[in-house]
Amino acid sequence: MKTLVLCNQKGGVGKSAVATLLAHHLAHRGQRVLAIDLDHQGNFTKPLRLSGRAAPAAFGADALMTGTAPALPAQPFVLVPGDRALLGLERQPTQHTPFARNFRSFLAAVNGAFDVCVIDTNPNPDIRVIAALASADFVLSPIQLNQEAMDGVSGLLNHERVGLRKIKAVLNSKLVLIGLLPTLVEPTPFQKANFLQVVQQYHPLMIRIGDGPGDFASMPRRSCIAEAQAEGAVLWEMKKTAARDAWREIEPSLQRIGDIVMAPAKSPTTAAEANHAAAA
Repeated sequence: MKTLVLCNQKGGVGKSAVATLLAHHLAHRGQRVLAIDLDHQGNFTKPLRLSGRAAPAAFGADALMTGTAPALPAQPFVLVPGDRALLGLERQPTQHTPFARNFRSFLAAVNGAFDVCVIDTNPNPDIRVIAALASADFVLSPIQLNQEAMDGVSGLLNHERVGLRKIKAVLNSKLVLIGLLPTLVEPTPFQKANFLQVVQQYHPLMIRIGDGPGDFASMPRRSCIAEAQAEGAVLWEMKKTAARDAWREIEPSLQRIGDIVMAPAKSPTTAAEANHAAAA
């Protein structure tokens, strides 16, 4: 089972929408998907519940940390929901190491039942994020095209507690940063200038989806994406023309991310990309 964590220390960047789209997309590709929501706000949980596609576990994601989780539903697409109990984990510092170990043990126990695990995290740099990153194969960071979010890339890499370089060096040497995924992108001169700035500043961290100079993965700002989240709809199945148009824009990015995550472990291409990301 490959494990992908979505991580950003700033909220409101569309991270849960990306997680939802990825989970549905991977399931559509025939993968057995485990979706875990470590954010107490439940923005990953709600659309998956409403969609009826993912079988919900009878317990919250906090049980994965405390080691009290019973068996998961025997289904190819399963959701472990986020709930308010997750808030209490950070307030138990003496249990942080056991929490991380319990989470890793849980993932190891269900390894044979799923092909991929998609984990949505909270924006706070706490034990939930540490436990997820310490057990993951890949991390993807959605970012918004504004200066505050772009400045936050340094925190993503270098935060003293949950920075990817710290996690990789101390807790999880196999962790690979797939890259940055600009979200809520609009076709305005301001946004185009910001996109160019991100590409110039963080070129090694961008996710290439083609050979052209601007062929990097991104997610547009579209009202139909928010509607799909609110209604639990699968974007490409919505009847609206706007939804189909949005899906045509989004699909190449999700396809590329899915290909990286699901590539064979010893693929030369994947190894080269991993080395490139680590060097960045």
